[in-house]
Amino acid sequence: MAQTEKKGGLLRKSSASKKPLKEKVVLMYDEIFTTEDPSKCNPRFWEELFLMKVNLEYLEGKLEALDGEELMKIKDNINCLFQHCIQALGEDHPIRVVNALQTLCALIRGVHQKNKSTSGFDIINMLVGFDKAELCMKNLMESLDSLLCAEGSESLKSLCLKLLLCLVTVTDNISQNTILEYVMINSIFEAILQILSSPLSRREHGYDAVVLLALLVNYRKYESVNPYIVKLSIVDDEATLNGMGLVIAQALSEYNRQYKDKEEEHQTGFFSALTNMVGSMFIADADEKISVQTNEAILLALYEAVHLNRNFITVLAQSHPEMGLMTTPTSPVPTTPVTPLGTTPPSSDVISSAELPLDADVQTSNLLITFLKYSSIVMQDTKDEHRLHSGKLCLIILTCIAEDQYANAFLHDDNMNFRVNLHRMPMRHRKKAADKNLPCRPLVCAVLDLMVEFIVTHMMKEFPMDLYIRCIQIVHKLLCYQKKCRVRLHYTWRELWSALINLLKFLMSNETVLLAKHNIFTLALMVVNLFNMFITYGDTFLPTPSSYDELYYEIIRMHQNFDNLYSMVLRLSTNAGQWKEPASKVTHALVNIRAIINHFNPKIESYAAVNHISQLSEDQVLEVVRSNYDTLTLKLQDGLDQYERYSEQHKEAAFFKELVRSISINVRKNLAFNTLSQELLLKEFSTIS
Repeated sequence: MAQTEKKGGLLRKSSASKKPLKEKVVLMYDEIFTTEDPSKCNPRFWEELFLMKVNLEYLEGKLEALDGEELMKIKDNINCLFQHCIQALGEDHPIRVVNALQTLCALIRGVHQKNKSTSGFDIINMLVGFDKAELCMKNLMESLDSLLCAEGSESLKSLCLKLLLCLVTVTDNISQNTILEYVMINSIFEAILQILSSPLSRREHGYDAVVLLALLVNYRKYESVNPYIVKLSIVDDEATLNGMGLVIAQALSEYNRQYKDKEEEHQTGFFSALTNMVGSMFIADADEKISVQTNEAILLALYEAVHLNRNFITVLAQSHPEMGLMTTPTSPVPTTPVTPLGTTPPSSDVISSAELPLDADVQTSNLLITFLKYSSIVMQDTKDEHRLHSGKLCLIILTCIAEDQYANAFLHDDNMNFRVNLHRMPMRHRKKAADKNLPCRPLVCAVLDLMVEFIVTHMMKEFPMDLYIRCIQIVHKLLCYQKKCRVRLHYTWRELWSALINLLKFLMSNETVLLAKHNIFTLALMVVNLFNMFITYGDTFLPTPSSYDELYYEIIRMHQNFDNLYSMVLRLSTNAGQWKEPASKVTHALVNIRAIINHFNPKIESYAAVNHISQLSEDQVLEVVRSNYDTLTLKLQDGLDQYERYSEQHKEAAFFKELVRSISINVRKNLAFNTLSQELLLKEFSTIS
């Protein structure tokens, strides 16, 4: 018997046959694409249509094949199809509901393809007609809301979310998508929260729900009152916020795990053998090839939660087992595969602390630790545009955290110690740190480690000035909290001081190249003022008096760098050029550092001469420092512990507009509506008579 093949809506026998046979649903689509009302000859046309398995490929292809004029001729039938889809959503027959949802997805995508160059109003008119738009969209949103909140099929919920993601991302710039006005008026916010608060729904749909919420929050956020922003900012339900945090933590953990797996592949593979043979000259090149696609969508969701909702800050510190180390309990197989949205979705279920009890032998983690590890990976390589955007967003999130009083309280809490294994860029002049030797410390130490790591590893010709400024600002904000609350943090401050001095050295060495692109004096001033902060207030937050002595030792030991910086800024501040004013600010800021150098250097030289020592040890220099504080005169500098608070609208609007555009394109590209096989659906809806 001849095999039957199916292709593009055509049924044909593999042996030579006269004419390929069309599926019934394809014949019905063809009737819709005429100027006649298809229900004239067959009153049960629409009823029958939604019992047929949807042929997405054919329907979308048919829409794309028409030009604008041809599409306008069949506008009434398209409107009719759209309205009957909405009616079918309210029916009890699940197969009809599924087919209606898939048809709506195909319609929206197909019409969008024809309206790329025109406004959203044309899309609304083509889909539903201006006169019926308000009522139809209200009915659509109410039906989707009911399906998402119902106890019923997980497959239907999955399709509802995909339809909503399709609606939201129908245009690259979501703020130009007029369809979203109806999503604003007929809010599905509570339905999204319900998904996030329920462990079962969250496992199945949490990822899509979080991405959808992040996109909706960004609709015309600077131009009008967005109800999703307002509602997200006042959510205080613990289960919902924790649910959102767990979805984000799982997605970031999955990224970290994929990166670690690839890193291990490289270490055990051919390249590792080659580098062992010929030394470490290839290390940087080898590492550049370790690439896992970044996940800006989930990072945007984390940003919006941290930025808008003060209550979410508590979720950052909510303990759960290390996701990379735990065994996931078995769960029912989802009826629909999770579709990737800009990245590979989490492979294991999202676990809440209630679902998986903590084991004393398992390293506990939290969302902040997972995020810091993620940041340490994406911030390694800022040459790639997506990683640059991800790195910038990571630093913006850390900026919001560093400004928050409650976040600082748990960051600096001595009773909340964690071992945070950050990823460090392979560099020729340093050995890879052993993970097991990491101490348990307050979380702020990991934040400072991340900032030091970034400072040390990004001094290059393509200098990421913006990221450096954000990095120094985060350190400054943390110091302001420590000074204000007199928190004496036991941290290896010398690593930070050394990194900052090397950064100044780099700026001076590359003055000509960098000045052609950047105002390096803004960054230099910020670095110098960090030292001024330590000099002026260090006695209130450095852990011991000897730490303060070590600060002076580092300044004296590296005095040549400060002398060279002073010479450079003095030269530029005395010339009538464009850098005169910014350079003179650095000149004034160096007054106390120069006072320390000029006060102690002669004393050290005198001590060496009297004791006939050519090279003083560190202890001997510290002895000179301690015995000569009394005669040191410093100027009191104002405003060192003040900073300008983060403001998205005034400074970051362009960045977020471009980021959301990129995410919208990515989500649309990766959406798949045909992941539900008819067999699975029939199995799930086996109760259908």
